[in-house]
Amino acid sequence: MNYLRYFAGREDRLVECAIVGTGGFGRSFLAQARHVRGLSCRIAVDRDAAVAARALVSVGIEPDRIAQCADRGAALAAWRAGKAVAVADLALVIDLPFEVLLEATGNPEAGARHARMAVEAARHVVMVTKETDSVVGPVLARMAAERGRVVTPVDGDQPSLLIGLATWAEVVGLTVIGAGKSSEYDFVFDPAQGTIASNGRVIPAVGFADWLSADGRPWPEVAAARARIAAELPQRAVPDLCEMTLVANALGLAPDRSDLHAPIARITEIADLICGEGDGGLLQGRGQLDVFHCLRLPGEPSFAGGVFVTVRCEDDESWAMLRDKGHVVARNGRTAMLGLPRHLLGLEAATTVFEAALLGCSSGGVAPRQVIDLTAHADRDLAAGTVLHAKGHHHSIEGVSGRMTPAAALGDDVPIPYYLAAGRPLTRNVAAGRPILCSDVALDEGSSLMALRRLQDRWMAEDGPVRSGTETVSA
Repeated sequence: MNYLRYFAGREDRLVECAIVGTGGFGRSFLAQARHVRGLSCRIAVDRDAAVAARALVSVGIEPDRIAQCADRGAALAAWRAGKAVAVADLALVIDLPFEVLLEATGNPEAGARHARMAVEAARHVVMVTKETDSVVGPVLARMAAERGRVVTPVDGDQPSLLIGLATWAEVVGLTVIGAGKSSEYDFVFDPAQGTIASNGRVIPAVGFADWLSADGRPWPEVAAARARIAAELPQRAVPDLCEMTLVANALGLAPDRSDLHAPIARITEIADLICGEGDGGLLQGRGQLDVFHCLRLPGEPSFAGGVFVTVRCEDDESWAMLRDKGHVVARNGRTAMLGLPRHLLGLEAATTVFEAALLGCSSGGVAPRQVIDLTAHADRDLAAGTVLHAKGHHHSIEGVSGRMTPAAALGDDVPIPYYLAAGRPLTRNVAAGRPILCSDVALDEGSSLMALRRLQDRWMAEDGPVRSGTETVSA
């Protein structure tokens, strides 16, 4: 694809954006936007206008060209004067003439409020906050479509990139067996020290060298041995499951186990592992979603949190030729892995912005539906009154992991969506090892996220049963 031709409309007009949330992703977008022809972002919103202003300064905007505004009138005057505008509330700038809002707060409730406000103001929304998207993405997309606008995931994060790769594979006639991404952090094995390092932690890995290569052993056995030896390191991360939930709802796919297989694997092994059990892999059926922990030696290249599909090798001669050219093909020759080993956060978000503003298209699903819910699971006993705070870089709840379960309307006996539970107290004790149900949590019926989810549940009921593209998800 020639991107200059695809986005030719950017030569004719300037696409104005606003960013809410000026952390890592937001700041990287602000920085890159200054280099993108046809794109402008001079509205920054954060919980403190001073924080937004500092982000604008950090990307090279002169302080005297930035206005910190406390009301709509001041924001409008600053805009008309050609200044960048920094505010603490999206409502103060929602009437300014921008076309696309990037929601990058990472806060599920704030994301719901901002997205709905922008949609109702007839703006396109680039939904960087996957926490919100996992709970109410389909209803936001539908509300936008009714107004001739789009709500879309963002290039630069894995859901959009994986949707692009998987749909490309389908267009060119490949049979997709599995699809997924590498996890947030590599597992770096040092044979000299006998250790594995991941995300700043180093653990002893006695016996791991014996499993560094499969050496003809069954792949499920290899995956189980590696997971056992590295058991001190986290091998499931809520953000990974959250991102795969977005892909499921865009493409109608599903995993075959609710917490994913998540093998520790070298890049060259993905075609062997992320394939059907009948071909020696981990998956039941085909079309499943999963992740892997990139296993490498010190100094070896990473998959960089990138995305992949595994596909059926349907012509032996073609795939033998491609194997000789360095492509990753399973040792039995039946499956191949095709990967995109990158995600560049805000540095590549401009393509999504241009798709929305110039073409009226989403980089996600055409008409997403809630096929899968990311739901909350108690990993330890939780007492009544415990507030389920989502904290840290991963926006995860202490003692609570995620599961990808078939979507269901909210109800007393239904597992609660993970980020609908975030910030809410438990109404009763929840024992370790069981899902947290809606009736276990004191839900806030007045929240923006809850209002959107209730509306989504009603619309989904009117549309009829949700069906996934694969077999039933198992525990």
